[in-house]
Amino acid sequence: MSENKEQPLLGFVSKLPSGTAFGNSGKTHCPLCMGLFKAPRLLPCLHTVCTTCLEQLEPFSVVDIRGGDSDTSSEGSIFQELKPCNPRPQIGILCPVCDAQVDLPVGGVKALTVDHLAMNDVMLESLRGEGQGLVCDLCSHREVEKRCQTCKANLCHFCCQAHRRQKKTTYHTMVDLKDLKGYSQIGKPILCPAHPSEELRLFCELCDRPVCRDCVVGEHREHPYDFTSNVIHKHGDSMRELLKGTQPHVEALEDALAQIKELNSALQGRVEAVAADVRTFSEGYIKAIEEHRDKLLKQLDDIRVQKENSLQLQKAQLEQLLADMRTGVEFTEHLLTSGSDLEILVTKGVVVERLTKLNKVEYSARPGVNDRICFSPQEKAGRCRGYQVFDLHRAREKQTTSFTLLCKDAAGESMGRGGDNIQVAVVPKDKKDCSVRTIVQDNKDGTYSVSYTPKEPGIYSVWVCVKEQHVQGSPFTVTVRRKTRPHQGVFHCCTFCSSGGQKTARCACGGTMPGGYLGCGHGHKGHPGRPHWSCCGKLTEKSECTWAGGQSAPRSLLRTVAL
Repeated sequence: MSENKEQPLLGFVSKLPSGTAFGNSGKTHCPLCMGLFKAPRLLPCLHTVCTTCLEQLEPFSVVDIRGGDSDTSSEGSIFQELKPCNPRPQIGILCPVCDAQVDLPVGGVKALTVDHLAMNDVMLESLRGEGQGLVCDLCSHREVEKRCQTCKANLCHFCCQAHRRQKKTTYHTMVDLKDLKGYSQIGKPILCPAHPSEELRLFCELCDRPVCRDCVVGEHREHPYDFTSNVIHKHGDSMRELLKGTQPHVEALEDALAQIKELNSALQGRVEAVAADVRTFSEGYIKAIEEHRDKLLKQLDDIRVQKENSLQLQKAQLEQLLADMRTGVEFTEHLLTSGSDLEILVTKGVVVERLTKLNKVEYSARPGVNDRICFSPQEKAGRCRGYQVFDLHRAREKQTTSFTLLCKDAAGESMGRGGDNIQVAVVPKDKKDCSVRTIVQDNKDGTYSVSYTPKEPGIYSVWVCVKEQHVQGSPFTVTVRRKTRPHQGVFHCCTFCSSGGQKTARCACGGTMPGGYLGCGHGHKGHPGRPHWSCCGKLTEKSECTWAGGQSAPRSLLRTVAL
């Protein structure tokens, strides 16, 4: 039974239009036909519908577990003993407003309570000219002009004259309809359903229902009763108490609905804000992925260009060497097969020199690069992004030279760990097959120490690869210098002594002498104050010369021998 009581509430909340109040106070139009009420019936859920509209609803069978003697009224219910009986089928309908289940009484729809208040409202609205014109209560086809205040009957002009001609109604008070527009109650008298000629003026306390004079002398004989005007206060007060207890629930439900509406609005706003965050993040993420994709493709294209250039260079060198070899072979074979003895002997020197030189040319029969290019999607982006090489361009023959490779992440910070596949090759540019042995030491902190010992001076190419991919700038060019560079000048005290008094002799120390001498002299301004090398100005006799030479070197640099 509790479930059946909850269902109408749910239906009421879902189907009730916004702004609709509980009950039907002041309502004059049927919720189904949308016209003025015609014989309106009040349902147990307190919604009012026209009788004809209710009769058109689709009925259904329900099981009445209250027993065969029960009906929708409460008459005698408190005095009847509940006896077990077999449930009997009963006809029911659904309220068209709130979907509440309505169990029809034995008489069907017409046995439901008549909503007299709605009928009064319809009549008031008709008097105000807002509804259809009223028809005479007697002839039922002519428009009403007057109302009998004694009989509470609406009469047309013809019936009104007939009403006055009868003895019983001669002295009844007649009022024009236009004079009733300010009234709030102009409904007809409520007649007894059992005695249609009698008006309901009494109230049976035992049966808790209005009755007429014929009822109290018949069916309700010996039942306590009183006039409706005398008992209305007691029953009205009990209804007011119930109303007082119901109104807080109305306010609570309205407040709950307002909170739900507010929360739903906040939810929608929050959803839109989060959706905007998701879209912004996704767009940024997609943009970052696209940028990373373009960067990887650019790196791939750079690797391709680098390898292709190396291959093209090697190809051009090999093609030129092959052409030279073929020229030498073809000429020599032609000379040996077609030349005379004298011609061979005359040409022998040039041919032997050329073939000997060609046979000494060193070349690699294998490609200088490979096609090993791999993509590691499992690696985090930027893990092998940045590389820096320190102290790479300083090298001396027969001296161990080292440099450091630093790996950085995408943020430019040191990786802080090792374990990467590092490959380093140091190869002389004029001897491709004579690579220098290298040692790579993993420092386990993102840095790698590389050392090698070049045997001869010259220009070398240093290839630095991480995971078979060149780091930025690789291959590097390193010039390996001789172990020591001898001084080209003299270790002297002044240009005057070492040059035999030449005025134009300069010294690398930058000192000058008075009297037009361009070099340094004893004790004069600019002299370093101690013996020095005239070629580079160094003060240590046993040292390496640092003179760079070239156009930047001072003209007439002193290169004389010590006297």
